[in-house]
Amino acid sequence: MPKVHLLSLGCPKNLVDSEVMLGALTRAGYQIAMAPEDAQVMVINTCAFIKAAKKESIDAILQAAQLKRRSAGRRLVVAGCLAQRYGEQLRKLLPEVDIFVGTGNFLDLPDLLRASELPEERLAPYPGAAHLLPPPDAPRIAATSFFSAYLKVSEGCNHKCAFCIIPKIRGAHESRPPAAIVQEAAAMVERGVRELNLIAQDLTAYGRDLNPPSSLAALLRALARIDNIRWIRLLYCYPNFVTDELLDTVAELPQVVKYIDMPLQHADDAILRAMRRERSGAALERLLDRIRTRIPDITLRTSFIVGFPGETEAAFERLLAFVRRQRFDRVGVFTYSREENTAAYDLPDQVPARVMRARRARLMETQAEVSLQRNRRMVGREVEVMVEDYAADGGRRLRGRLAGQAPEIDGMVLVRGEAEPGEFVRARVERAFTYDLHARVVDTIESAERLAFHA
Repeated sequence: MPKVHLLSLGCPKNLVDSEVMLGALTRAGYQIAMAPEDAQVMVINTCAFIKAAKKESIDAILQAAQLKRRSAGRRLVVAGCLAQRYGEQLRKLLPEVDIFVGTGNFLDLPDLLRASELPEERLAPYPGAAHLLPPPDAPRIAATSFFSAYLKVSEGCNHKCAFCIIPKIRGAHESRPPAAIVQEAAAMVERGVRELNLIAQDLTAYGRDLNPPSSLAALLRALARIDNIRWIRLLYCYPNFVTDELLDTVAELPQVVKYIDMPLQHADDAILRAMRRERSGAALERLLDRIRTRIPDITLRTSFIVGFPGETEAAFERLLAFVRRQRFDRVGVFTYSREENTAAYDLPDQVPARVMRARRARLMETQAEVSLQRNRRMVGREVEVMVEDYAADGGRRLRGRLAGQAPEIDGMVLVRGEAEPGEFVRARVERAFTYDLHARVVDTIESAERLAFHA
């Protein structure tokens, strides 16, 4: 049987597409190769969100092309956002690539591989925005740990953020039917998944486009009825649609971890308006007060963009002050990426790269102080930890996460004691660092037991 190797770049939403793509290929008879050298077909699922992601994708394509040249008969496939955004240009610039599939036709890959295409007849993805919601029976090959998985609930985005290209790649928002999501989640749990991380371009838009309309809160209640789910996490909630119904549902359901990822992007009024985001920094402060009132033990993660066109030093200082006041649990900071075909591309007063880098460093230093102080408050507490694996230091320590730590983007807990990957333990925090904690196992936790704690 032919073997395929797939490299997935970019966000977890892209990773889910990669898993579905692998499922389609294995159903068509392909075997999975862990190394590209062992594969007859190399697939690179690309990202095109910002310049750094595009460069990473192009570098990966060129590296695969070198490997292809060293061995006759190999085929190279470029998939995902870069192919969707620049397919026609890439077809001309990269003759080494045999097939391009975009964000809306990647399930056609097995059929395209069967076809004997001449290089000059290679098809580029159809132009414009596109996405694909796989049918409920679409196979999916997990690329994550057996106990944790991403669950995509919708595709596309209706917002018009001035800096963002995603709606022009993925198209308008479309929710998956609730029954299909619950069916997929139940199948995951049957295979041993204990943590479901809900993802979408705009998670809080879920259900409004359905007939009859639904909501993210209703979906959470349906998912919570599945036996043996321990953690359900919300990743990427758009601020405008964080409703009281959603907050009350998060507070009430024990399976839903008290964690919300809600990118705010900035806090200065003028910059928010230029970004086409929220009305004002004051409106964001009221929203954060409402969230913390309804869910007192909430862990809040957000992200900001520094260096957006027109960001003065005074505007940046207002953002710094906002972060100091709000004392977020987790913060990601990105420098503005000037992307063609976005509303911000032609804005005046572009900020120099060196200024953007300096502002990012200052904001990260500010948040690091907050993070260390918050982590030090954890010392001496007993917490629930999901064990992921042994630590990479070669010792006997385990690596795990709190409910307040999302996979890959947040810190970790290094634990001394005995446990297996996928097991939940009670551990006492002994040391705190800027992003990570050190703890010792106190006891294991039975699946029916729930440990309440404040992160």
